[in-house]
Order: sequence, then C-alpha cells, then structure tokens
Amino acid sequence: MVTEATATRLVLRVAGAGLTATMAAIHLRLWAEGYRDLATIGPLFLLNAVIGAVLAVALLLTPVRGLPAVAAVTALFTAGTLGALVLSLTTGLFGFVETLDAELVRPTLYVEAAGTVVSAVLAVTAAGLLRHRRRERPRHPHTGVHARGGG
Repeated sequence: MVTEATATRLVLRVAGAGLTATMAAIHLRLWAEGYRDLATIGPLFLLNAVIGAVLAVALLLTPVRGLPAVAAVTALFTAGTLGALVLSLTTGLFGFVETLDAELVRPTLYVEAAGTVVSAVLAVTAAGLLRHRRRERPRHPHTGVHARGGG
C-alpha cells in the first residue's frame, strides 16, 4: 500500500536527484567548455560534477533509514555550491568573478536554490517519518524495548 507520505518522499527523492544531477551536469559542461583551464575553479567544477552525480544516485538508492542523512548532506552541498556562485558574482572566488550574463548562471542559480530546498525538505520529512515509525513499533511486554524490524 502506497501512503501519501511514501508518495511524497518518492517525489522529493526524484526531484532532489534530478536537480542535483542537473547541477552536476552544468558544472561538468562548463568545466569541459573551458573552466577546466581556470586555476582552482577548474578542478572544483570537476569535483562538483562528480560529487553531485554521486549524491544524485545516492538520493535514489539509499534505504529509508539512511535517507535523512543523505538528503541533508545533499542540501548542504548544494547550498555550499550556491553560496560559492553568489560569492563569485559579488566579491569573487579564488580570483574569479562571474557575471549574471554568463552562460548558465541564471539557470544554475534556480537549479541550486531549488535543489537546496527540495533536499532539505526531504531530509526533514524523511527524519520525521523515521521518528514516527519508531513510535509505532510495538514494545516487548517485559522489557519495554522496541521490537526489531520495520524502519
């Protein structure tokens, strides 16, 4: 039986993974099209692409028990990437200054902002689901300890 919580979690997983994969793809494309030649920024763009791809897959494949942690790490990583972009647009980052008119800057802002929110919501809702499941598990009548299984 598919519950509303299960359906919501699935939608958030897929949306979070899609946004994270899109962020990774943008960084890989920009790295391949010339950012790789920038000191410090180039390797960071490649690293972002790799980590983003790994996190996107992890969001889809992680069992429910580990989902809050993976979603939280994804939200923090995406927020950090967004923060780096904002720094590069304002004060500069590692000597590199970006402009809003540069290719893919605006879409990247939208994707990273949405990815941060979706992953954070997924982390919170998945953690709430786990707490709810723990409360529902029957306790052993003599020890008061939760029975194994579930969750």
